[in-house]
Amino acid sequence: MDLVIRNATLADGRPSIDIAIEGERITAVGPKLPHQGRREIDAGGDLVSPPFVDAHFHMDATLSYGLPRVNESGTLLEGIALWGELKPQLAQEALVERALRYCDWAVARGLLAIRTHVDVCDERLLAVEALLDVKRRVASYIDLQLVAFPQDGLLRSPAAFDNLKRAIAMGVDVVGGIPHFERTMAQGADSIRLLCEFAADKGLMVDMHCDETDDPLSRHIETLAMEAQRLGLQGRVAGSHLTSMHSMDNYYVSKLLPLIAESGVAAIANPLINITLQGRHDTYPKRRGMTRVPELLAAGVPVAFGHDCVMDPWYGLGSGDMLEVAHMGLHVAQMTGQAAMRQCFQAVTATPARILGLQGYGIEPGCYADLVLLDAGSPVEAIRLRAARRLVVRRGRILSEAPPARAVLHLPDRPSSVNFRL
Repeated sequence: MDLVIRNATLADGRPSIDIAIEGERITAVGPKLPHQGRREIDAGGDLVSPPFVDAHFHMDATLSYGLPRVNESGTLLEGIALWGELKPQLAQEALVERALRYCDWAVARGLLAIRTHVDVCDERLLAVEALLDVKRRVASYIDLQLVAFPQDGLLRSPAAFDNLKRAIAMGVDVVGGIPHFERTMAQGADSIRLLCEFAADKGLMVDMHCDETDDPLSRHIETLAMEAQRLGLQGRVAGSHLTSMHSMDNYYVSKLLPLIAESGVAAIANPLINITLQGRHDTYPKRRGMTRVPELLAAGVPVAFGHDCVMDPWYGLGSGDMLEVAHMGLHVAQMTGQAAMRQCFQAVTATPARILGLQGYGIEPGCYADLVLLDAGSPVEAIRLRAARRLVVRRGRILSEAPPARAVLHLPDRPSSVNFRL
């Protein structure tokens, strides 16, 4: 074997597991494997997980914080206005460099698959060309999936649909949309129909910013679910944000949840951004804004968490850490039960991997040798500590290493160090 990891704990709770790797694949998983490795690593009982997956991101804007100015209010609308000011000033080389720098951060965090929305409302499609270049350059270490995103509205922006079609022809992977940003509810519904018909014709996946608002009457997820059923797109469609669901009345939601489940539409929440951008018009009581994650899961709807933004016009924080995303999601959704906390870990690993259609994902024989060794003994402890990534492996090759988190103490009659673990 090229690499054998000994004495690991897996995310499903199996302890004392060895993982044998040959070339790009995992060849064996089990206790006390007889295989010998050219390199062997003792996990010491720590958690080995498949890599983190970000189901919703905006890489064309990442690390642009302060350009052309800082979002002083921290609101969604000022962020959109800022992006409109920045777009004419974008330079492809600078955009590529910022995206590559973020990919460096992602690797160090064990984040090896990202679905990123890219604005197609700029006639030059400069950001599309830049991120297609980035996708090629990082292909050996990150699965980068691009969504053609008509940020200014498919029907509201005159050239948006033509630009979206051009972007898909250039190699963009997924059809995006933003129906709640159209001028009327009817135009929002029309945009969903047009985009889903286009995706069905081209055999593509769909991922729409949907109902990212506090308006309880913004119900485009209903139309998205209906179109997915009508066009046979089950399992290929995701609705991102869905924040209006937090403000909808319970009777309507009781009808909506089965429709979403029957349609095979997945939900992607963005806890860090939803909790900061939604509820801004409320005094008190103040709405959290994030969609109904536990209820969606109970209805059988796959739910993933996305980072959405890192240091861009909408959000001046973040570092590419999907455990931070899971940590916020756990708190906002009040998912503090043991099974619920494990679901939050799955929301940044296995569930988004399925939504993105990643092949060979997992810690099983035959899967790609893509994994992360965490300075934690369980998924819950990993979330609690936002655990250090001791080792990041992609296709059997070690990409990143970091020491466990330790602090040296200088206290009388106390231990010499602390690692924050029980």
